[in-house]
Amino acid sequence: MTSSNSQSMKPATVAKKLGIYLPATPQEFQDSSISREEFAELQANPPEWLAELRRNGPHPRPVVAQKLNVSISGLARGGVEDALTTAEITELLQAPPQWLVTERATHAAVRSEAQRVKDEAAKKAATKEARDNAAAKRDAPKTSKRDHA
Repeated sequence: MTSSNSQSMKPATVAKKLGIYLPATPQEFQDSSISREEFAELQANPPEWLAELRRNGPHPRPVVAQKLNVSISGLARGGVEDALTTAEITELLQAPPQWLVTERATHAAVRSEAQRVKDEAAKKAATKEARDNAAAKRDAPKTSKRDHA
């Protein structure tokens, strides 16, 4: 591979990185590989079709889950298997069905527990570091004023 050749990505990879639903993209996009430079250009200056997809969808399940504040598994448990448009997501948010209320509560509890575990681990690490520092200080050779003279 020469330096003039740039690494290219499959359309599915680019769609995932851009947070768009691949089947909703233009056929030309689906049929071509995209270089890193072209990807950077898509991010910096999105064409109208990309801006429209991001604005109105259909959105892939990870984006739908994020917008509804649930997990991807929660979407599946709620029966959402396909991409949703922004209008469909808004409709769900305005009149949430019972599964959405339940899944949002579950997702919030899981995030809260994950934060608690992270905080506890950080506290343990800080305590261990303090103990190690105290032990190192205690075990360090003692010097007197005569040693420095």
